[in-house]
Amino acid sequence: MPAKDDMPSTLKRSPKKAQETYAKTHDHAVEEYGEGERAHRTAFASLKHSFEKSGDHWEPKEKKGPSDAKAAGGRDTKAETAGGVDANASKQHLMDQAKKLEITGRSRMTKDQLADAIQKANAKSTRKARGE
Repeated sequence: MPAKDDMPSTLKRSPKKAQETYAKTHDHAVEEYGEGERAHRTAFASLKHSFEKSGDHWEPKEKKGPSDAKAAGGRDTKAETAGGVDANASKQHLMDQAKKLEITGRSRMTKDQLADAIQKANAKSTRKARGE
């Protein structure tokens, strides 16, 4: 099944380049691994190298590269994913994202706390956009 037929809602609200990145990687992964979770994980991993989740959609990152320890470590790493948050970005970038998402208490947060708070705010925005 082509990815464009079953694109996640967060990508439907994202720039065309993000949609194309996800779809192209997903479709190639389906050819390699078959339809299923592995193809979706592969597509999101590719997307996260150039885009970051911001609220209920994806935006281009300032700098390309792995977004978190999971992406940097690969498939066999025990690290957790940051759910689309560019946890490898500067603390200032995370502060700016937190401000944009109106996260309270951000000035007292560590970099890891900011990434967690942004991830939770993104999930909340996505649920709201889906009408959940």
